[in-house]
Amino acid sequence: MAAITEPKLISGNANLPLAKSIARRMSMHRGMSINLVDARIERFNDQEVFVEVFENVRGEDMYIIQPTSNPSNDNLMELLIMVDALRRSSAARITAVIPYFGYARQDRRTKARTPISAKLVANLIQTAGVDRVLTLDLHAAQIQGFFDIPVDNLYASPIFSLDIEHHFRGQLDDVMIISPDVGGVARAREIAKRINAPLAIVDKRREKAGEIAGMTVIGNVEGKKCIIVDDICDTAGTLCKAAETILEAGATEVHAYITHGVLSGPAVERVTNSVMKSLVITDSIAPTEAVTSCPKIRVVPTAPMFAQAVLNIWGGMSVSSLFETETLVPIYESLYPRA
Repeated sequence: MAAITEPKLISGNANLPLAKSIARRMSMHRGMSINLVDARIERFNDQEVFVEVFENVRGEDMYIIQPTSNPSNDNLMELLIMVDALRRSSAARITAVIPYFGYARQDRRTKARTPISAKLVANLIQTAGVDRVLTLDLHAAQIQGFFDIPVDNLYASPIFSLDIEHHFRGQLDDVMIISPDVGGVARAREIAKRINAPLAIVDKRREKAGEIAGMTVIGNVEGKKCIIVDDICDTAGTLCKAAETILEAGATEVHAYITHGVLSGPAVERVTNSVMKSLVITDSIAPTEAVTSCPKIRVVPTAPMFAQAVLNIWGGMSVSSLFETETLVPIYESLYPRA
């Protein structure tokens, strides 16, 4: 078997710009050129996925960068078939880098005769031959337990904390973090602790699925610059409604920090017309032209963190060190220079 000298990256079609950014960051860290493995991932006329790898990967440490975002089924199949191609080409280790883990919202049975799709996807990924998974802000932490292989779940909270400290410099005393529901309190509290800000909660009441009967703010937001923190924004209906409720409760302005900008259907239009002053998302999902052209939406990069995580995994070093703000400060220094 050939000696494993450098990590090798390969990307599907889901988020090629992110994959290239990760390769560039790794090249900077290693002081040498790290490029994506030359391959073609195409569709037959009937939309079946075809993968061909043009480089020798025998005995190599491979990292597949592929979020399973919209179209989630196509991107998931690309991931699985790339894994099979690498496994049959004698790759030594395969790590699936999945910045956005699709089907994560179906993590339990909410009613009778429904699937646990997140567990099914975990089974598919593991059976295909993945040795390790690297992801970002899983919708439910217990999904890590759906796998019998190592799963490294990174968090956007340290990056968001740096961004908030940078963009609200001199105003942090007026900032309040908001969880849009009870289930997201732990995520919101993490950022609140990092920037030493108070926390409030928006309580939603539903009469039936998909319809919000009412919202109530638990906590005093009077005169505060409120920041809603969540992991996924899909159609943005709940987010925009929460922003209205918070302003009505006396907040001076409302912003939102969401890890995964799914932003499907009328989401961008809703954000544009909402009372929110800004929505900050990561590039875990490739932003559409509508997203990048929206003046209220800003995208923060995850490539510096993913590049360091890949290098840590490859080098047998701690990935959890990336949970600490002190570790990310030098990685994001060009974006958030310290005074």
